[in-house]
Amino acid sequence: MADPFFFGYGSLVNRATHDFAEAYTARLTGWRRVWRHTALRPVAFLTAEPAEGVEIDGLIAAVPGNDWTALDAREHAYDRNHVTEITRHGVPRAVAIQVYAIPDGKHGRPDETHPVLLSYLDTVVQGYLREFGEAGVTRFFETTAGWDAPILDDRRDPVYPRHQQLHGDERALVDERLRDVGARVIQRI
Repeated sequence: MADPFFFGYGSLVNRATHDFAEAYTARLTGWRRVWRHTALRPVAFLTAEPAEGVEIDGLIAAVPGNDWTALDAREHAYDRNHVTEITRHGVPRAVAIQVYAIPDGKHGRPDETHPVLLSYLDTVVQGYLREFGEAGVTRFFETTAGWDAPILDDRRDPVYPRHQQLHGDERALVDERLRDVGARVIQRI
């Protein structure tokens, strides 16, 4: 029997946001990240959606005791999708991998009232930098759609509950990549 794993492609890539000890870098084929919001959350988050010809880096982690309860609560706006056959990884045993994604019809495009939090994006990028280096951060931005979403600068008083403190060079990297994709950062009032 295959052990249950999840594929994280956003904040779950940052190991400081969770306590899943058994985690490995991985690549999911045929999916991309996209910024969306749901009625279940006041701000936008990343989701994944099928995308032909695209591969995304991420982290897979074991679900201890096949107990999905805590993860399902953390990812309450998402549904789980089986992606075992299209995920490359280095786990030395059989695994069954699922990815969380907001289902079609249950999400909308981010807007001024549902922006992307910069504290969330900072946390995600810090995870990609630690796991995949600067090249991984570049791939993150290239394989994520929806950079026309407004980004709310909440760095001084982070709203994202699992935000991480970034060093100056990490903040500069995030800011540079946001400029590269033409993102619009709005100031928090």
